[in-house]
Amino acid sequence: MPTPRTLLIVGHVPSGNTARLRAAAAEGAKADGIEGIGIVEKSPFDAGPEDVMAAAGIILGTTENLGYMSGALKDFFDRTYYPVLEEKQGLPYALYVRAGHDGTGTCRAVETITTGLRWNAVQEPLVCRGEWQEEFVDRCRELGTLMAAGLESGIF
Repeated sequence: MPTPRTLLIVGHVPSGNTARLRAAAAEGAKADGIEGIGIVEKSPFDAGPEDVMAAAGIILGTTENLGYMSGALKDFFDRTYYPVLEEKQGLPYALYVRAGHDGTGTCRAVETITTGLRWNAVQEPLVCRGEWQEEFVDRCRELGTLMAAGLESGIF
C-alpha cells in the first residue's frame, strides 16, 4: 500500500468555535471516497518545519486579531519560514479566517508570507465574518474536502 500524502491543518483554536472550524476541516478531508490522504491537525505552536516538510498540502486557520493573523500563526511562520523556504516551494495551501470584522488585513498578512514562501493558494481565503454562524463549520468542512480531493487526484 502506498504511503498516504499528508494534509497538514495548522489552525489556531482559542475558543470552542474555532476548535470546531479546525475539526470540520479535518472531518471534510476524511470524506467518503477520499483515500490515500493522511490528516495531521496541529496548533500553530505545536507545528514545526518537520510537519511542513512532510506535508503535500496545508490548510492554515487563524483568527483575526487587531486586523492581523493570530500571534500563534505568526509564530508558526517565524519558526518555519527559513527551514522550509527552498524545499517546499509550490506547496498548495488554503486559508480560513474567523474574522470579527472583514478579515482583509489578516488575509493580506498571510498572503505576503505565503508569497515569499512561493506557496500556491488553491482558492481565495475563506473568511468567516461577523457574528458566529453555524454555516462557518460547513464551509470549513467543504474546504477540507476540496483540499484532500485535490491532493488525492493530483490537481494540487
